[in-house]
Amino acid sequence: MFNALLDLIYPHLCSACAERKPIQNSCMCLECYHSLAPTSYHETEENALTDLFFGRIRLVKALAYFNFSKGSALQHLIHKLKYGNSPEIGVELGRDYGELLKGVLGAVDCIIPVPLHPKKQRTRGYNQATMFGQGLAERLNTKCLEGFLIRTVHTQTQTQKSRVNRFANVSKAFKIKNVNVLKGKHILLVDDVITTGATIEACALQLEKIPDIRLSVACIALAG
Repeated sequence: MFNALLDLIYPHLCSACAERKPIQNSCMCLECYHSLAPTSYHETEENALTDLFFGRIRLVKALAYFNFSKGSALQHLIHKLKYGNSPEIGVELGRDYGELLKGVLGAVDCIIPVPLHPKKQRTRGYNQATMFGQGLAERLNTKCLEGFLIRTVHTQTQTQKSRVNRFANVSKAFKIKNVNVLKGKHILLVDDVITTGATIEACALQLEKIPDIRLSVACIALAG
C-alpha cells in the first residue's frame, strides 16, 4: 500500500519520454523501447564503427549497441544518464548489451571506461561510461576497472568541433597507469556515444603502449 501511494504521488515514469510508465524492470516504456534503433554489429566482422577506426587504431572488435539520432528516445535517455543523476540507466543498457555480446568477444580480461576529468566527475557524481561498463562486466563475467586510464586535462566540450579539432582537443588528455598489470590482456574500452572517434582514438593510443594487449571498443550509440 505504501509503495502504491508513493507511486501515486511520485510516479515512476519512462526515463526517455517522462510520460508513460516503464516496462517492468526497465527504465523505458514499451513505446520508447520499440523506437530504439539497435545495430547488428555484433553479428559482423566489419561495420560502420570498424570503418571509422580503420587505419587509426588496431582493434579486435568495434561494437555499438544503437544508432543515434537527434530528437530520439535514445538521445533523451542518454541525456538523462549523463545529466539527470540516473546512473542506473547506464548499468541497465550495459547488462542488456552484454547479453548480446556473450560469445562474440571471446574472453575479455577487463573493461576500461573512457575517463572523465576528476573535476567533471565530482560535479556529475559518476562517470556514465563506467556505469555502462559495469553492466557489461556483469554479463561478460569480467571487471570494470577505473584508475588505469586517467584524464589529466580538462578539455573543452567536443560539441560542434570537426574530427580534426576533436582529436587535437583530446590528443594529450589521457595517461595510462600500471602498465604491467594490463600486459597481455584483452581490454574492452567503452564509452557512451561515439561521434568522430577522436576520444576513443586518443585513449587507444595510450592503451597501445601496453605490451601485447588486444583492444576492442564498445559504446551505447554511434552517432553518424
